Amino acid sequence: MLKVINLTGGYLGHPVLKDLNFEINDGELVGLIGLNGAGKSTTIQEVIGLLTPYSGQIELDGLTLQQDLEGYRKKIGFIPETPSLYEELTLREHIEVTALAYGIPVETAFERAEKLLTIFRLSDKLDWFPVNFSKGMKQKVMIICAFLCEPSLYIVDEPFMGLDPLAIQDLIDLMLEMKAMGSSILMSTHILSTAEKFCDKFVVLHEGRIVAAGTVEELRQKFGLPKASLDEIYLSLTKGNLPNQEMTEG
Repeated sequence: MLKVINLTGGYLGHPVLKDLNFEINDGELVGLIGLNGAGKSTTIQEVIGLLTPYSGQIELDGLTLQQDLEGYRKKIGFIPETPSLYEELTLREHIEVTALAYGIPVETAFERAEKLLTIFRLSDKLDWFPVNFSKGMKQKVMIICAFLCEPSLYIVDEPFMGLDPLAIQDLIDLMLEMKAMGSSILMSTHILSTAEKFCDKFVVLHEGRIVAAGTVEELRQKFGLPKASLDEIYLSLTKGNLPNQEMTEG
């Protein structure tokens, strides 16, 4: 379980997030949505420990970064929006480095990776370097490395960028499989029509604050749009239509 408690944070001299509170339970997939600049990426960077909160606390399975930096980070599998690979390492070596970083026996890592390599059609690319990969293939490498760790929390930032429709469905199926096994998932995305179909609930950020949180039905009620799709709720947000404070409390 992930708990974000009274989180205020951002960059040095530039506070972005203001008093965020939300939870992701075991076996729950939560969509993080909002306009560009709302604070989605900053929230993710705070959770994974790349930024230090001004105030508040983040707990993962009851553990904080301050208590055990290495132990906390090993509980997270992160898929960034832009693939970040080591140009001098092959796909095989990326799997080995990931195993080393997470304290996973190499044999176990490759046993787990075998299924993932087959799913994403990279089984015959183990000795390829990143220069040989397309953007979509690089993203698949990031997905494979994150999922072979089998962490408590997956954080996926705009995961569908660069992926073809088949790979998008493969990733969704994997996330649903991990969710069924009890993992928590935090996903930032602008592909709302897809997210609406499989996210359990959503956290809506606006100017660094949570303006609404809950299921699609609960968001409809809070925004006063009883029959709206998630896309329509988002468009309402772009026009400055926010739920009133009374409805967003609690």
